[in-house]
Amino acid sequence: MEMRSLGRTGVRVSSLCLGAMMFGGRTTPQDSAAIIDRAIDAGINFIDTANVYNAGKSEEATGAALKRNGKRDRIILATKVWNRMGDGPNDWGLSRRHIIEQCEASLRRLGTDYIDLYQMHRPMPEIPIDETLRALDDLVRAGKIRYIGTSTFAAWQVVESLWAAKELGLNRFVCEQPPYNLLDRRIERELIPMAQTHGIGIIPWSPLAGGMLTGKYSKNAPPPADSRIAAAQDNPRMAAIYKARYTDPALDAIDAFRPLAEAKGVPLSQFALAWVEQQPGVTSAIIGPRTMEQLEDNLKASDLTITAEDRAAIDAIVPPGDMVSPYYEAPFGPHPHRW
Repeated sequence: MEMRSLGRTGVRVSSLCLGAMMFGGRTTPQDSAAIIDRAIDAGINFIDTANVYNAGKSEEATGAALKRNGKRDRIILATKVWNRMGDGPNDWGLSRRHIIEQCEASLRRLGTDYIDLYQMHRPMPEIPIDETLRALDDLVRAGKIRYIGTSTFAAWQVVESLWAAKELGLNRFVCEQPPYNLLDRRIERELIPMAQTHGIGIIPWSPLAGGMLTGKYSKNAPPPADSRIAAAQDNPRMAAIYKARYTDPALDAIDAFRPLAEAKGVPLSQFALAWVEQQPGVTSAIIGPRTMEQLEDNLKASDLTITAEDRAAIDAIVPPGDMVSPYYEAPFGPHPHRW
């Protein structure tokens, strides 16, 4: 597993990051622990979770697994704050109150004294960035978190935060976690050039487009019964998200990508993941396996080389900076953000 610098920090992380969104939910704590052990054995040293995943149970399952295997100190452990964690008006967002409260709660659930990377799960334009940064700076100085990052921020918001941190003498964000996959390449327009200019790590989420690039979706067949799209039909918010993404242009692109993967003798999932992992500016691509079988499939992507010819063929299907399935536009949380 290749190790890469996390932005301009001295920390090195694996080119694949183990996403824990399924842990403690559809993936039981026992299965989560087995997946974590296997990922570490394969060379992954980067695990990403969030307070909101399965109402805190993902953090609990991740923390318990690392306590059992005794490998917490070998792992760069990341979690996030922003989402609603209660019914009160102050139980979400990037206020000083919520950040400090949720950091303490995440530390308890993870069973650790420190968080390696604490990320803002979404932007919150109505709260001045200096309030957020001051709260995070205090947590860094207290030794509770070591680095700070963002997720799904626009390029201008990251730059604004860098300016504020410099002006006020505060710790700066070291990485951004954007959606990035073969179906949505918009971060290539401004976000990646900005990150390369300012030493910001890029940690893409949904490199398999929420499962759409696993190879099990086709324009000529309905979504499989065990797919996320089928499972989301009983959840109006998630159903709306997947309806916006499950478009004819996206399905046409998927069918066009399939022969490219077949020509290399690999499943579409490995081809799509390898492409993200090897794109310029990318630090670590987040995989989110629900099962051990999915993890094993994801791990094989690191053995695949994406050639210049592969990139040219991909660009002919979904051009650089373009998209056929929206990941920034999907409503998320109580205040949808559209970019």
